[in-house]
Amino acid sequence: MGIEPRAGILDIRPYKPGAAEAPGVADPVKLSSNENALGCSPKAAAAFEASAKRLHLYPDGGATKLREAIAREEGLEAENIVCGCGSDELLQLLGRAYLNPGDKVVQSQYGFLVYRLVAMQSGAELVSAPERNYTTDVDALIEAAGDDAKIVFLANPNNPTGTYISDAEVRRLRDALPASTLLVVDAAYAEFVRNADYSAGLELARERDDVVVTRTFSKIHGLAGARLGWAYGNKSIIDVLHRVRGPFNVNLPAIEAGTAAIADRDFMKRSADHNEEWVAWLRQQIGGLGLEVTPSVCNFVLIHFPETPGRTAKDADAFLTSKGLIIRPVEPYGLPNALRATVGKAAENRRLVDGLAEFMRG
Repeated sequence: MGIEPRAGILDIRPYKPGAAEAPGVADPVKLSSNENALGCSPKAAAAFEASAKRLHLYPDGGATKLREAIAREEGLEAENIVCGCGSDELLQLLGRAYLNPGDKVVQSQYGFLVYRLVAMQSGAELVSAPERNYTTDVDALIEAAGDDAKIVFLANPNNPTGTYISDAEVRRLRDALPASTLLVVDAAYAEFVRNADYSAGLELARERDDVVVTRTFSKIHGLAGARLGWAYGNKSIIDVLHRVRGPFNVNLPAIEAGTAAIADRDFMKRSADHNEEWVAWLRQQIGGLGLEVTPSVCNFVLIHFPETPGRTAKDADAFLTSKGLIIRPVEPYGLPNALRATVGKAAENRRLVDGLAEFMRG
C-alpha cells in the first residue's frame, strides 16, 4: 500500500508559476509573473554579488540586519518584524501556527491562490466571499467570516484583479470581525499604490494584536529570484512565527540584497513611476481594442475576453504565445474568460498591444 500522507494532502494542486517559454520562439517576452520591468536595484545586485565571498558561512538566523533596515526605512520596530523565504512562506507559517483541521479560513472570491494552499495544508475549510466588480466586498467578507473564522486573508491590492479597498474599509472589516479572528493583510503590491485613501495596513497592525501584514521584495524591489519577504505585527504574533520558521529560513545573499534594496528609494520611485505610466497606457490601448480591462493599481492588468469562439481568453493566450508573448491565464482563480498581463518595458508593452490588436482583427 505504501506510505500514505496525511488526509487531504493529495487533494492539493501545487501552485503553478507563470509560464516562461513559448515553444518555437527563441526570445519570448515574459509578462506572466508580475516581475519588475526595470529589474532590481543595482545596489541590491552589487550586495548580492559581494556576498559570494561568504557563502561558506551560515546567515544570521534572525535576519537582524535586514529587519533593522526595514524598520529604519518604514518607520517600524525591528522586533515586530519577521523575515521569510518570500511572503509565501510567511503565509504558510501563519497557517502552520494558527490553523487546526476543520478551522474556517476566509478570502475574497478571487483571492491569491496561496491562501487555498495554506488552508488545505492544515486541513482547514476555505470559504470565498463574493466580490463586487472584481473588488473585495467587505460586507460579504464579514458575513462569510461570521463569528468562527480563524483567519481572514485580505490581499490589498489583490492579485490577479489589481483592485484595492481603502484604509477605512480595511478598518471597518477589522472592527466587525471577532477578536478571535486573525486578519492577514497581504500587501505585496503596496508600493505601487499612490491613491490617497490606501494604506498597506502597518498602522492598523501596530494598533492591534489581531492583525498581521505581509510584504514582499519580489515586486517593487525586483528580487523575485532571491525569495524574500517580511511580516509585521504584534510581538505575540511575531514570536509565534519565529517559533515555527526554519532556523535559517532567509539565505545570506537575500539578506544582503534586501538590505540594499529597501534603502534604494530612488529605484523604488523609478519603478513606481514606470508602472503608473504604462499601466494607464495599457488600459487605454487595450480598452480601445474593444476589450474590458479591470482598473489596476498594481504592475499588471486583467484583460477580459468574450466567449465568442475564436475570441476567447484561451484563443488569445494561444495566439499570443505563438507570437512569443507570454501572459497569464487565470482560470484557476475562477476567471476563465480573462488573462493577466504584467507591465513590461516600453517596447514589450507596445508589442503586447500590437499582438492583441492582430488577434482581435482575426
